[in-house]
Amino acid sequence: MAERKLFLGGRVRRLRRELGLNQNAMAAEIGISPSYLNLLERNQRPVTAQVLIRLAEVYDIDLKVLTAEGAEGTGVDALAEIFADPMFGDLAVPRYELVELADSAPAVADAVARLYAALVEARRNPPGPDEDKPALRPEDWVRDHIQVQRNHFGYLEEAAETLAAALGEPALAFEPLRRRLKDGFGVEVRLVPPDVLDGASQHYDIHRKRLMLSNMLRPESRTFAVAYQLALIEFRPLLQRMLDAAAPPDMPTRRLLHMSLANYAAAAILMPYEPFLAAAERHRYDIDSLCGMFGASVEQVSHRLTTLNRSGARGIPFFMLRVDAAGNVSKRFAGESFPFSRFGGTCPRWNLHAAFQTPGRVVTQVVETPDGQRFFTVGRTVERAVRLDPREDSHLAVGLGCDVKHAARLAYADGVDLAEPLVTPIGPACAICPRIRCPQRAAAPAGRTLTVNELQKTISPYPFVG
Repeated sequence: MAERKLFLGGRVRRLRRELGLNQNAMAAEIGISPSYLNLLERNQRPVTAQVLIRLAEVYDIDLKVLTAEGAEGTGVDALAEIFADPMFGDLAVPRYELVELADSAPAVADAVARLYAALVEARRNPPGPDEDKPALRPEDWVRDHIQVQRNHFGYLEEAAETLAAALGEPALAFEPLRRRLKDGFGVEVRLVPPDVLDGASQHYDIHRKRLMLSNMLRPESRTFAVAYQLALIEFRPLLQRMLDAAAPPDMPTRRLLHMSLANYAAAAILMPYEPFLAAAERHRYDIDSLCGMFGASVEQVSHRLTTLNRSGARGIPFFMLRVDAAGNVSKRFAGESFPFSRFGGTCPRWNLHAAFQTPGRVVTQVVETPDGQRFFTVGRTVERAVRLDPREDSHLAVGLGCDVKHAARLAYADGVDLAEPLVTPIGPACAICPRIRCPQRAAAPAGRTLTVNELQKTISPYPFVG
């Protein structure tokens, strides 16, 4: 660290603003002068190792959050994906300029990403002549907001732990949850045929105070549904404060964020932080063991593992994806860095897709991104919470991953040679992947010169100059 000067002014400024501090307050807390902090934030001085260590100690953050590319906000890889769009082809923006933008002006980088997301949405679904559509899709706004919080909400965790302690054994939570709804708020829980709900899995009748659940829901999904409704009612003041602080741009986004926070709270009620983290460490993050202990599904446990980011009591920083058989990504969460495309799908060389060939079995893999970072990944299929048509394929695939340095703590890594593992090179979206000889490349790389020769066929359908 002493050999390389780190100009991280934009990231220090972002951290300060997220903490709600002015320069005088942060400078006093980390033991430097306000004028020196001002110079650091303007990149007129490099951040020293002493300042980095002090930031980590005072604010309990991983140094990687500040020093790694793309660890927070819109990073270099996300910007590279944006500028790989053909509309920017004539600009040939070099990577060093993207690095400079991400490091020196992170808010501007976020604004560029937001504008591009709005452009992508407009391309997918152009508004009609009399239609006023929001610039950013609600799911994109909510995903970005959750990621800025590193997928962890401390106030919800504390409230959920207090409630969970009053409910008793997590694996037997359905009846205590139902009774609390009934006795505390006069809400009755009923199981009804799916046709009564017109395709929904649950519905709360606010006038009759009746929570109706589809009788097609599996037991763990029923429990989660009751916990979700209880969170909406019991944590209403807290949720409203969080929504007001987040300031979503429109009502659909606010409602989606409300639902997402209530889902988070439900998971925290059923899998309270300290007992869940202790059990995860004790069982070496074995998902089936955690499912049995907390009465939760594979997907619920996998999602919960990405939220273990409490100051002073962190778990392994996992990322998680959920995809269908066609490769569509329907969930994307990360406790730390995330090695895949922000706007596209996943790399076909990641064997998460192979999980569909062996339903219910766990598949593991060590993957390496183009920058040399390695991740240990775990994939398996899950079934949708409700299956209305017995003829349809109800399988989805869930993938978990973490930096390979944490792999020895996982039961799934037993028998894997972590010193010299079999490594699969992967990349982000094909349009920005720099790997030259990839037989599964599906698109030509943007900004690269193709070297197609009609007299010679190559392994990759789009050979290019490296």
